[in-house]
Amino acid sequence: MEHRRLGTSGLEVSAIGFGCWAIGGHGYGTVDDNVSKRAIWKALDLGINFFDTANVYGFGHSESLLSEALGEHRHEVVIATKFGVNWDSEGKTYRDCSSSNILQSLEESLRRLRVDCIPLYQLHWHDGKTGIHAIMETLQRCRQAGKIRYIGCCNLASELIDAAGSSGELVSVQALYNVKRRENEKTMVDCFHHQMGVVAYEVLGRGLFSGKFGANPRFGDNDTRGRDPEFQDKELERNIQISRALTEVGARHGKSAAQTAIKWVLEKPFVASALVGAKSPGQVEDNVGALGWTLDEHDLERLNRLAGEKVLG
Repeated sequence: MEHRRLGTSGLEVSAIGFGCWAIGGHGYGTVDDNVSKRAIWKALDLGINFFDTANVYGFGHSESLLSEALGEHRHEVVIATKFGVNWDSEGKTYRDCSSSNILQSLEESLRRLRVDCIPLYQLHWHDGKTGIHAIMETLQRCRQAGKIRYIGCCNLASELIDAAGSSGELVSVQALYNVKRRENEKTMVDCFHHQMGVVAYEVLGRGLFSGKFGANPRFGDNDTRGRDPEFQDKELERNIQISRALTEVGARHGKSAAQTAIKWVLEKPFVASALVGAKSPGQVEDNVGALGWTLDEHDLERLNRLAGEKVLG
């Protein structure tokens, strides 16, 4: 497993990170906790040391399950979790970046993860009302108290990243990025040039680029992909075309569509780690197969056209 420094921090993270949304049991359909644990154990066996979760994933269950599966390894790996999205008694989510919520969310995450200090604590989504400097001030106090090692952010506009980064405490940014969705690329490159660690998520388009979906995917009630526009109508048709192209490119190297999609992201010099979700040991093994080979110029030329309006031909 290849490991890379996350910006100017002291964290060395695996090039492929384990995304923990799906194992929370809400948002990606029903999961078996025992299978999820085996997936985490397989990740450890294969050298993955970067596990990204959030308090809202499974309404706390993802953090608890991750801690249970890691056992004593939880003190050896890089656990990244997030705050800023809360939920009510009916499971409806809302954003809250107030100081009181940060402090409460942090204590709850520390308890569920069973650690005294979180290696990377990230702002998940800005609530649109709390000043970014106030957020950073609260996080800095938590860091000074020894409860956070490093501070990161996710899904922030460039101007908010600049404002947060002016404190000198922000070490990483996490953004949606894949072979089709490249709207965050400029922001990611700018952050890289400012020596921030850049983490990509949804590198498989929530599974769309795994080659496993047809024209009429079916999802359960607690799988949010059923309401995702990327899985509907013309966007779904286009994504299936992209998946076929990834399958064809990968076949030239004996690789799957998923491995090809991950490789495309990892070959970007500004990406420190690509987060990929997994529900089973087999999926983890397939993800790690994205390492140890390269895409040639012909491959890159074809894949780099996929974000255009006229994608394939």
